[in-house]
Amino acid sequence: MPLTVLTATSRVTVFPLEGLTVAYTTQSSDERGLGDIGLVTVVGKEGREGDQDDGDALWQLARGLGGRTNGGDQARWIITQASRARTVRAYTDLPCVKWTAHVNRRFELDALFANHDILMTGRIALMRL
Repeated sequence: MPLTVLTATSRVTVFPLEGLTVAYTTQSSDERGLGDIGLVTVVGKEGREGDQDDGDALWQLARGLGGRTNGGDQARWIITQASRARTVRAYTDLPCVKWTAHVNRRFELDALFANHDILMTGRIALMRL
């Protein structure tokens, strides 16, 4: 998938995952606002020009730690980590933050999982309002 840039203001959950700082938010595919697209991204470090993790590290973790070999299982593992972080609220929950995400992978799940049928991964920059 070619790089897609998204900008929005929404709730974002930020959590650590094996040395990464990960951000999770949702988007909707239509006007109903169902949040059916899970956006799980690696947070870019401010002031670090070379910080170009494009989200592939999440898929590598799904293979390595999660032991998942096919794309659907890897996507579900990534969504599980994100939804778990949001559910337990043990990490940073930003109720209204502006962000810009550089999405490099879009994966359509074969069935609804954790209210998502699409997972997008990439890199995100968070800006405080």
